[in-house]
Amino acid sequence: MAKMKTKSSAKKRFRVRPGGTVKCGHAFKRHILTKKTTKTKRQLRGITNVHAADVVSVMRMMPFA
Repeated sequence: MAKMKTKSSAKKRFRVRPGGTVKCGHAFKRHILTKKTTKTKRQLRGITNVHAADVVSVMRMMPFA
């Protein structure tokens, strides 16, 4: 039987922490920044956790993580 493959897109976007949580970057920070407030752009810095409802989907895309 063939080996299960990791989705390349998920591999580039997510990292699984030792505790089992999944970290990712914020969305809405790439372009059209002129109409966004400074406060919004500041709060989009850094990383965040994937929402609990989406963790199962992410783990299914990365079977070896």
